[in-house]
Amino acid sequence: MSRILITGIGAFSAIGDNVAANRQALISGQSGIRTLSNFPSRYAGSLPCGEITRSTDELKQSSGIDDPGVTRTSLIALQALREAITDAGLTPEQLRSSDTALINASTVGGMCLTDELYHDANNDGLAGSPFLSSYDNASVTLFLGQHLRIGGIQNTINTACSSSANAILYGARLLRHGFARRVIVGGADSLAKFTINGFKALHILSANPCTPFDAGRTGLNLGEAGAYLVLEREEDCHDKKTYAHCAGYGNSNDSYHPSSISDEGEGPFLCMQRALEAAQLTAGDIDAINAHGTATENNDETESRAMIRLFGTPPPFLSTKAYTGHTLGAAGALEAVFSILQLQYQESYPALRFNEPIVSTGLIPSASYRSLPVTHIMSNSFGFGGNCSSLIFSAV
Repeated sequence: MSRILITGIGAFSAIGDNVAANRQALISGQSGIRTLSNFPSRYAGSLPCGEITRSTDELKQSSGIDDPGVTRTSLIALQALREAITDAGLTPEQLRSSDTALINASTVGGMCLTDELYHDANNDGLAGSPFLSSYDNASVTLFLGQHLRIGGIQNTINTACSSSANAILYGARLLRHGFARRVIVGGADSLAKFTINGFKALHILSANPCTPFDAGRTGLNLGEAGAYLVLEREEDCHDKKTYAHCAGYGNSNDSYHPSSISDEGEGPFLCMQRALEAAQLTAGDIDAINAHGTATENNDETESRAMIRLFGTPPPFLSTKAYTGHTLGAAGALEAVFSILQLQYQESYPALRFNEPIVSTGLIPSASYRSLPVTHIMSNSFGFGGNCSSLIFSAV
């Protein structure tokens, strides 16, 4: 069976406007988590988030877009997607081809414009709202597809925080079954009142920069980002530059609780196990793990237990959410890009703000930046409702 190769990557997050800037922040241990400043919220100046510093107006100007109904989510997505397309050398003709697919992920979609739509709905003299067409989870996909004139299959995936990991999984399956010749996969989410207030109601937002896998962790920080990968079959790549191949993937559902994983991490264990089986690898073959690591009480302990159950002594691991915040629908793709960078440059990044291991597991994430031989790396993404996905990327 033909290998699925990654021929292009793009990333836009709180630690960088492009892939190179993101990597430099990871190498230097520079976090993008700071108190809200651009985002209009009652928590401005107090709540730490992985906020992209460029305003929505600046993003519109740099993108050449002035439509008031285009969301911040779509603008973030467009910047990352353009980088991935350019990196892969895709031509306008290829984008328009019926064998080019776009699989996009988002948890919030256009609901970052909730206030604008609400005010329009209560304006008796208004015939229609420019924000109505954006108020849909698929609006980002529709915008990207129309703006770039994607000619093939287009789909939106929303499985909470595993959304863009599942977009990668789904895109790889499209290629394997011959439904596309190239697939652009990834996701985007922006900060929104809908998200912040919702997570605040769950009492899982930390008042301080998050501390994944630390015994004293107090919750997660939300973030915003866009990240995309271009997937192609090996026989179609010819002399193209390639970063890695998507060697395996696994999905499971913990089916335990709407917002928590079972105590033994059954869902995380199963998806990691299935990814290994799909890649025809053993646990000992994995050289590094980019963990889901939200810094919530439930996730970090259950993910640790699942890693111990599968690996015994896990390979070097960390959660890059300490850099970017939890970027929701973008997290799986963003962390896939970070994993691919580890493969490409044979390196490990420092876990930020870690002090003491969780008593029940004793696991200690990577302490500092260092060279690390990496042939196979696993990236984990777990979503509300127990939807758990693991991806394995391997050197070409």
